[in-house]
Amino acid sequence: MDFIDLKTQYQRIKPAVDAGIARVLEHGQYVMGPEVLALEETLARYLGVEHCVAVSSGTDALLIALLALDIGPGDEVITAPFTFFATTEVISLIGARPVFVDVDPRSYNLDPARLEAAITPRTRAIMPVSLYGQCADFDRINAIACAHELPVIEDAAQSFGASYKGRRSGALSFIGATSFFPSKPLGCYGDGGALFTNDADVAKLMREIRVHGQDRRYHHPRLGITGRLDSIQAAVLLAKMQVFDDEVAARIRLGSRYTELIRTEIGDAVRTPFVEDHNDCVYAQYTVEVDDREGVEARMKAQGVPTAVHYPQPLHLQPVYAGLGQGEGSFPHSEAAARRVISLPMHPYLTDEAQREVVAALKRSVAEGQ
Repeated sequence: MDFIDLKTQYQRIKPAVDAGIARVLEHGQYVMGPEVLALEETLARYLGVEHCVAVSSGTDALLIALLALDIGPGDEVITAPFTFFATTEVISLIGARPVFVDVDPRSYNLDPARLEAAITPRTRAIMPVSLYGQCADFDRINAIACAHELPVIEDAAQSFGASYKGRRSGALSFIGATSFFPSKPLGCYGDGGALFTNDADVAKLMREIRVHGQDRRYHHPRLGITGRLDSIQAAVLLAKMQVFDDEVAARIRLGSRYTELIRTEIGDAVRTPFVEDHNDCVYAQYTVEVDDREGVEARMKAQGVPTAVHYPQPLHLQPVYAGLGQGEGSFPHSEAAARRVISLPMHPYLTDEAQREVVAALKRSVAEGQ
């Protein structure tokens, strides 16, 4: 059993993918070719935003967003400690300081009730993460940010395709940033990412930063990075967009079915994902909580069912952030989640039979540990 099955998806879209790659090979514009502009137009239209800037990865998307806002040494950026390392890595790389706000224990997303207390005169941005494919509470976050005149950057690396109160992830804040890593809900066949905004000036800055800060050839008014997207990856993403709505619907259906099966077959021994009524979750990971996580993980593996842990250590406990002085107990909800979460196989082509097999293995694994 595959944890994520990209092969079945490829067979479905093979003619479109192969034709798109062939066109790139024929015209030879391998970096920032016409497919990149077509992708930007397609994604902007999909989200209903004015500007999309395609970039080289989700991490670079976050970095470019921070650089476009002129954030640097001495500044603070607020985010959650329960996420992938890239979220705070980019903050630190530009010399700013990550300031953590604990997560809501139900959704694992930044808790707006704790946000205002973390804002200081040095705060320059708020960067909530839409973890596991569910959007954070952006109405409350944006309202607090607006009161303090702070921009909000959505880290939508796991939530492209999700919606919040009828609006799509990536279009919920001043800047949205997403990843097209192969395992994401919309993934390419390598690294890729994108930025979204309705602000023309910021979009212009982000476009310049992705090509070494140049506003025209060999003219560099600012520092930038090599943040361009390859044309072949854009061609792959354009092909995948043809079936993306179907895949989002499948993810929502499969996530709901997982929850129903687990509640029926296992009960309260496994905590299933909580999804707000106003959210559609795309389940970049279908993540549950269990006691004896390591034991369950080992017993699932012995039954031939792959699992993953996203993420086993919150960021404030990572060695590189020891200097922040926030040890065990600083963010109890993030720490509790890191001890208990485990993700099950999840992708749009997961069969009902495979889901039943996963849940049966989970049931045995949990029972054997009790």
